[in-house]
Amino acid sequence: MMKKFFMLMVALTTVVTVSAQFEQGKTYISASLSGLDLNYNGSTKFSCGFEAKGGYFVEDNLMVLANFGYNRVGGNDPTPDRFTAGAMGRYYIIQNGIYLGAGVNYKHANHSYNDFMPTVEVGYAFFINRTVTIEPAIYYEQSLKNHSDYSNVGLRLGLGVYLFTNY
Repeated sequence: MMKKFFMLMVALTTVVTVSAQFEQGKTYISASLSGLDLNYNGSTKFSCGFEAKGGYFVEDNLMVLANFGYNRVGGNDPTPDRFTAGAMGRYYIIQNGIYLGAGVNYKHANHSYNDFMPTVEVGYAFFINRTVTIEPAIYYEQSLKNHSDYSNVGLRLGLGVYLFTNY
């Protein structure tokens, strides 16, 4: 009985804490790792990437983001170092921490590879405290250049910080 009561209190505390995090005017910063053999495309065997994001809630539960990243690709890939810049929108579903994202990334590698990649993701913002989150996400990037070789599906693990409201 005590165990059930404790679990109920933890669940209620989580819901109350999360409900105030996705309000209009808040800002957001994040750093994440992607790859580490947790993504797949047709041309690489191993990749490891780092990504930084910054965002702003334009409405409750709706955030716009800008992201910059670097990805190192192993194997015999002719473009081993890739740089990324992009913009996304993210919608948080009913204040529970699950989010859906969509956007576009521009990837550049060496002097010959440039690609625009529409991106979708689904993830979860797990709050450690009132402002810091661990954010696992599954993503898909569709290459407009060569669909089978450069499109990616993968897992990203991020650490996010939701900063105070500006007004």
